[in-house]
Amino acid sequence: MGDVVVVGAGVAGIQAALDLANHGITVHLVEREPTIGGHMAQLDKTFPTNDCSMCILSPKMMEVLRHKNIRLYTCAEVTAIEGEVGNFTVTIRKNPRYVDEELCNGCGDCIQICPVEVYNRYDAGMGVRKAIYKPHQQVVPDVVIKDQEHCIECGLCYDACDRGAIKKEDEAREFSVSAASIVITTGYQVFDATRKEQFRYLRQPDVVTSLEFERLISASGPTGGELRKLSTGEPPRSVVFVQCVGSRDVPLDRPYCSGVCCMYAMKNAMLIREKHPEIEVTILYMDVRAYGKGYEEYFERAKSLGVRFLRGMPGEISMDANGMTIRVENTETGEMETLTPDLVVLSVGLEPVKDAGEIAEKFGISREPTGFFRSPDDAMAPVETVRPGIYIAGTCAAPKDIPDCVAQGEAAAMRAFIDAIREE
Repeated sequence: MGDVVVVGAGVAGIQAALDLANHGITVHLVEREPTIGGHMAQLDKTFPTNDCSMCILSPKMMEVLRHKNIRLYTCAEVTAIEGEVGNFTVTIRKNPRYVDEELCNGCGDCIQICPVEVYNRYDAGMGVRKAIYKPHQQVVPDVVIKDQEHCIECGLCYDACDRGAIKKEDEAREFSVSAASIVITTGYQVFDATRKEQFRYLRQPDVVTSLEFERLISASGPTGGELRKLSTGEPPRSVVFVQCVGSRDVPLDRPYCSGVCCMYAMKNAMLIREKHPEIEVTILYMDVRAYGKGYEEYFERAKSLGVRFLRGMPGEISMDANGMTIRVENTETGEMETLTPDLVVLSVGLEPVKDAGEIAEKFGISREPTGFFRSPDDAMAPVETVRPGIYIAGTCAAPKDIPDCVAQGEAAAMRAFIDAIREE
């Protein structure tokens, strides 16, 4: 049987890798970040059950690490691909971590002693990390990474590590693997909310994106799950969610619905109301799109918990001496309403990763006008691409929720499995 390369280790890539490995296929799982898990690892809860995100994801991450048929490469990326279905040669570059992955046991002594603090991208700007760090506490593999750009070479981490795992010098290395097929699950990035200047994102500290809010209310986040105004540190009295920021926006070349924004706003609104019933929560929306199994019931549950759904989109967020003000027309009543929220959450949409064009060119696949990877037949073969033997799954193909990403990862894995067993 041939091997399979899976590019991207979010939930779709993890599911594809596990399905293939459980069928006896050797899988080369390539992830550019220091840990697997993708965006799902940043979430506090998942809809429509409000289960703990990491309680679902972490066991799968550990299964990937321990599976005898999975070769995991983190801090890595595919640099070249040659060949055809059944006989691909994939070149992988392992970028420097400045830590010996075989020697490091993830104890964290080096993190505690490091004096440098910088922006923590994993916490979406809500917190800081050290120059030597783990993105979060449940990383897989459980190995630190040294940020050479911000390291001041004080030498404290070298002294703290009694295993000698930290390197002063490290270099990228390239190697090639043979594969019968390839599954691409490179995920998404969120819309840059600064493009909607009227919402004052990054100019008003109490205007945050939905991903930042996820970290703000997560028990593993920078505030330990305590909801706070970023300007003063005080608990907010009212929170407003603004929907469709970077979705269904033709002037910004984002005409599509991002599929998950209505539901994750409901989820976060319910989490607020359950923990802090004294806080007023309002969701400003164009249309509620609760299309999945149990999603309409979830919508009704949110309303029963006191979440207010106001049909209308604000023109801007204005500031005065008393704080933020939002004027919005309630399109169900025709009346203008004035809201004075302490915290505004922008429900940003999903868009292709910034290097999606480079990935498409490298693998010889095509893209939709929206930038997502294209399948020639979305209805009957949504995981196929124009290049035989290369499959797509998850949000690199289109915005979708976690259950759909998992299902599509499984579908892509089975198509890749068929290619792999043809080698027998």
